[in-house]
Amino acid sequence: MSSSASARTALTERRRKPRARVRDAARTQSSILAAARAEFAEKGLEGARIDAIADRAETNKRMLYHYFGNKDALYCAVLSEAYREIREGERALELDQYEPVEAVERLVRFTLRHFRQCPWFIAILTNENLLQARYLRTLPEMHGLHSPLVDQLRKLVQRGARTRVFRDDVDPVQLYISIAALGYFYFSNNATLSVIFEKDLAHDREVKLREDHAVEMVLDHLRIRA
Repeated sequence: MSSSASARTALTERRRKPRARVRDAARTQSSILAAARAEFAEKGLEGARIDAIADRAETNKRMLYHYFGNKDALYCAVLSEAYREIREGERALELDQYEPVEAVERLVRFTLRHFRQCPWFIAILTNENLLQARYLRTLPEMHGLHSPLVDQLRKLVQRGARTRVFRDDVDPVQLYISIAALGYFYFSNNATLSVIFEKDLAHDREVKLREDHAVEMVLDHLRIRA
């Protein structure tokens, strides 16, 4: 191999390494976040252990501290990502392209399905409420995540009101809290409710009934009364 060819090969190798390191760093951080999410969901902030998170992520504590600092900072990262994920899912619905009734139905069904598909989300939110939102209130990005949702709901209600389908006096914050509550309570209490009412409320059939009921309740609240 000529010296010029060798130089080109060496240059190519040097150019590849930074990209590989970036990919490895992103993969390691993603693995740590996923492991932390599972650990915090199962054991809460107090019960979670750094060693256990590192084992789940198949890495070492040194890498965890390198990327996230400490357990509290890692918990904040998981909490922030949990909210970011559901907000991104809501934005992806692109509700503005649908008629108001269909848009509301899509939002309600998405919310309930997210709770069902992400039980860790409910567990982490429950833990944070037990902590009186101690960590959530320290995250500066929270307002930026939630304000677009409120604005989207406000516009949705206004579109429905202009076509005389919805009332024009609905508070978008109260509306979203109600939508979330219809799913959150059902899935956070699914085990106990299943025992009380002697039926498997986690079964697909029962979940579909709950979705339909939630959609009906929300739309009934929004519609103009005759």
